[in-house]
Amino acid sequence: MGKIKTHKATAKRFRITRTGKILQRTGGQDHFNAREPGKVTRNKRRGHEAALPERLRITRAMPYV
Repeated sequence: MGKIKTHKATAKRFRITRTGKILQRTGGQDHFNAREPGKVTRNKRRGHEAALPERLRITRAMPYV
């Protein structure tokens, strides 16, 4: 049986912490940000933890990362 390959697009978008949390960037950061309030802009800078159904798919796509 061969090795399980890492899905590279998933590996670039998500990060697994030492404690096992999966962090992802907040969406909607590319353009149309001038109309957002300052609070929203500041919150978009931080990543947030992925939801449970997404976590299962992400861990299958990134087995060794």
